[in-house]
Amino acid sequence: MISPELLRRYPFFSFLDDNHLKAVAMIAEEENHPGGTDILKSGDPADALYLLMKGSVDLFYVVQEEFHPSSKKEFLMGEVNPEEPFGISALIEPYQYTASARAPVPVSVIKIDGIALRELMERDEKLSCGFLRQITKATMARLANTRTLLAAAWA
Repeated sequence: MISPELLRRYPFFSFLDDNHLKAVAMIAEEENHPGGTDILKSGDPADALYLLMKGSVDLFYVVQEEFHPSSKKEFLMGEVNPEEPFGISALIEPYQYTASARAPVPVSVIKIDGIALRELMERDEKLSCGFLRQITKATMARLANTRTLLAAAWA
């Protein structure tokens, strides 16, 4: 559990009223990860939503051949900056991470239990709509970044 006041500091949570802040704070925790740490891995169950407080996180798209697992390749697809979410697959079916997230430097994050958050969202339309709106904004920003990378690769 973290303080609701910690959540209140971040624009990502600005849609939450006091009751929602308390409910989300109850299922969240603060974590620190040293540089070089994988925070989440592509293909794993998406069991948490994260918000970066300090540092930066690199997002990698991982390609691995089914019959040659040793031929795994990672492609840097973007960077998460402070106040941005990652692990957004925790709120999007099939609830499986589609990218790996690695901390190149020490980071501090807010980690929200994905299953508990989905249960809260099932019971509260306003909470669900607010989180899905925020996740959609993050998804669209990542899509725009990916399009830029793709265009640069074709140039």
